[in-house]
Amino acid sequence: MQNSIKKYLEEHKQEMIDFLAELVAVPSVQGEAEEGAPFGKEPKRALEIMLEKCRESGFNVENVENYVGTADLNDLSPELGILAHLDVVPVGSGWSSPPFTLTYDEKTDKLVGRGTCDDKGPAVAALYAAKAVKELGIPLKKGVRLLFGTNEENGSADLAYYRQKRQLPPNVFTPDGEYPVINAEKGMLRVYFSTVAPENVEISAGTVINAVPASCKYQLPKAGNADTEAVFGTVEGSSAHASTPEKGENAITKFLRSTDHGLPMLKSLSELFPHGELNGKSCGLGFRDDISGDMTCVLSMLNTENGRLCGGIDIRFPLDRSKNEISEIICGKLRDAGFEIDSCEGVDPHCTDENSPFVQALLRAYEGITGDKGRCIAIGGGTYVHEIEGGVAFGAEFPGEDGRMHSPDEFITSENLIKNAEIMAAAIIEICG
Repeated sequence: MQNSIKKYLEEHKQEMIDFLAELVAVPSVQGEAEEGAPFGKEPKRALEIMLEKCRESGFNVENVENYVGTADLNDLSPELGILAHLDVVPVGSGWSSPPFTLTYDEKTDKLVGRGTCDDKGPAVAALYAAKAVKELGIPLKKGVRLLFGTNEENGSADLAYYRQKRQLPPNVFTPDGEYPVINAEKGMLRVYFSTVAPENVEISAGTVINAVPASCKYQLPKAGNADTEAVFGTVEGSSAHASTPEKGENAITKFLRSTDHGLPMLKSLSELFPHGELNGKSCGLGFRDDISGDMTCVLSMLNTENGRLCGGIDIRFPLDRSKNEISEIICGKLRDAGFEIDSCEGVDPHCTDENSPFVQALLRAYEGITGDKGRCIAIGGGTYVHEIEGGVAFGAEFPGEDGRMHSPDEFITSENLIKNAEIMAAAIIEICG
């Protein structure tokens, strides 16, 4: 059976790549909400393209007001939900090829473009996994539902809305993380703060709160004196996902450390967020546990807007802490430093029993295709199933692989695009066959 699936996928490989190219060409970054497009025109357009493909493939399709679209493989009650998202983060800078054009590097087998790894490539793999099972006539005893969201990168309001209108299947995984199975995710807190900006100070760093900022542009008065000649500059770092800040270098904290600004508010931030410190210890945090490890705390945004200096912080905290505890500590430190809290929102940690039948079935599917031992892992939080009881992340990155999610030159290899589809097809058969 698996040989037939692999053969089917190899025969449809170029079709999968071509469809991924069609999706990547849609710049589905969140835009202005308008009637019929709750997260802007482009996420809506990406969803419409995906659902039309599902419809052409013989699936039963539903579009829930352009928040979430679904495609049912058969007429049976859905037992398994595969949840992917079609929205993407802004492109940023540093790309070696156009970010919204799928570029294939034959030497490395990389398919490069925004969304290839997070999460349009895995969404395509999920579709073709289901198509393989359907078109090969593999019998199933239970239903399978593909779910495609449009707001994962900006708070998952799409999924919250969908859950008010429809019920999720009892078992849900998202190919929005890594293999083998992510069953534990740290809690997450996002804090926005501000204060009055000093005269003649302009700072521009960070476009999204869940990414380490790659550059920080600034204009400062010399020696902190507003009456003297301004100093312009750019501090360069390197981008990374905020849950793995060790993979990048924070341009904001580098700027705060290295620039002679002479401004008390920037000095306070430098003391709270020393360059190279990743766990928030200087903010009174620095917690860890044995399962999820060290917490992370990233000053990810610092911009002057309308006369105010506005900042954003992304925090991922261990399983044994609560969002209320963490928010009280960080907000207290910011207020003591003279900042106002504009918003502070987050979620508590998430953990699914690694011995559940669902998790064990996914591990068997992974082992059967890869030949590697399956295991459960904990990450820095933030996958699409974080608030779904019993949900886990299953793929799409393989151990030791970095698809440069949220970074320039994001990619998935064509080999791994196929392998993801193989594993998801095996999971469908394991759970619903």
